[in-house]
Amino acid sequence: MKQSLQLRTSQHLALTPQLQQSIRLLQLSTLELHQELEQALSDNPLLERLDDPLDRSVRLLGDGAINAPGQQSEAPPAPGSQDAPAPAESAAEGGEEGGGGGEEAQVSHDGDTDWSDSSRAKGSDDEESRPQIEASGTTLREHLMEQARLAVLSQRDRALVEILVDALDDNGYLEESLDDIHARLPDELEIDADELKTALALVQSFDPVGVGARDAAECLALQIRRMPGIPLVTRRMALAIVEKHLTWFAQRESTKLKKALDCDDEDLREAQVVIRACNPHPGNVFASNVSDFVVPDVVVKRVKGAWVCMLNQDVMPRLRVNSAYAALLKQGKTEAQMGVQLQEAKWLIKNMRQRFDTILRVSEAIVERQKNFFSHGAVAMRPLVLREIADTLGLHESTISRVTTQKFMLTPHGMFELKYFFGSHVATDAGGEASSTAIRALIVQLTGAEDPKNPLSDSKIADMLGEQGMVIARRTVAKYREALKIPPVTLRKSL
Repeated sequence: MKQSLQLRTSQHLALTPQLQQSIRLLQLSTLELHQELEQALSDNPLLERLDDPLDRSVRLLGDGAINAPGQQSEAPPAPGSQDAPAPAESAAEGGEEGGGGGEEAQVSHDGDTDWSDSSRAKGSDDEESRPQIEASGTTLREHLMEQARLAVLSQRDRALVEILVDALDDNGYLEESLDDIHARLPDELEIDADELKTALALVQSFDPVGVGARDAAECLALQIRRMPGIPLVTRRMALAIVEKHLTWFAQRESTKLKKALDCDDEDLREAQVVIRACNPHPGNVFASNVSDFVVPDVVVKRVKGAWVCMLNQDVMPRLRVNSAYAALLKQGKTEAQMGVQLQEAKWLIKNMRQRFDTILRVSEAIVERQKNFFSHGAVAMRPLVLREIADTLGLHESTISRVTTQKFMLTPHGMFELKYFFGSHVATDAGGEASSTAIRALIVQLTGAEDPKNPLSDSKIADMLGEQGMVIARRTVAKYREALKIPPVTLRKSL
């Protein structure tokens, strides 16, 4: 076969670096976006951020001096005229020419630059200018060992208590058996098994009540024995339930419990109230549960009878090109690499603005189609798919998917991810469609208003939805109920 060189002409799509960056920024969450931005600020000296989260902190200068928030040596230029706003990338071009690098460019949803003074009056005596340090909470181990130190114990007994405390899990349970703990102790200590039992009884007498239990039944029994103001008959019945029939209690087997305990409904109801007042996880009180706060990208408010969608200005970074470097570029006193970094800075500013523009457009389209939800709640949610928004805005369906992932909207009904407003449809008797989100909301309403003594079965819920014109099968109701973490009818029944 003869080899030869041939030239062919063809057309194909190629992602430019600018387009790749735009797509990457679009799919990032708010937290990931700021992490990406911090990396870009550290890599590109021509890029500056004016809304520094640490601008109120005390800084250590290069000469060792301390620069407090109220002692800024430089003040930014006076704000420009608001009559002639410019796009964000225009600020970058102005910085390259050396004439407009002193102003700041804030990414805004209308595509214009927000010229404003970046400095604020900050008094040195203001509490906000001082960093606030959160106090560390007390752990379960520290709480128990503090009680052990206050108790009159010998050094040997205190050491055994510490061994048992170290073996507790986060819920306060002793998962390892006493025999296993005794087996791994050195023989030369000559520790008897009865000593460990005595130390465990001491741990179980500590606060919180129920700590040191080896299972759920023992934990509940410890709390019931120390619970004040309970009649003796009710206390004995509650102890019998948790020690012998805890599985029946969890499964709401009231008939079996009444037969085993030889009691009536009233006595069983009083015992159940006592058991439900206990905490099956006493160690959770000292767990360091740090809440994860979600910052909304979009805020929806009612203005003059209409629902208005606005971008959250607090999550929109304010960027500009460094004027000093831009002036050096104009004079030709820098390397060629600086020109590449200038172009990258302008791309980032432009793509950042485009990201928020796209989020706002998609959010406005969602609000326009889900007006009934904002007015009446989840029961008024209408079916919506990504293609409908994509066709309306002239965007690709994958772009809508990126925009609605990990982007949140603050509404009068709470905080929701943008994907929450999209849902499949269920046919109705009238030939229309109902949203699966609305059906879930109706299931929550029906189960919330049911009679606890006679809860609604999945078939009954399907029939009640059918009376409202929604054709839905029993297995679909069961699927939605499980997704909502609503127990089945047997576990919702009570005396």
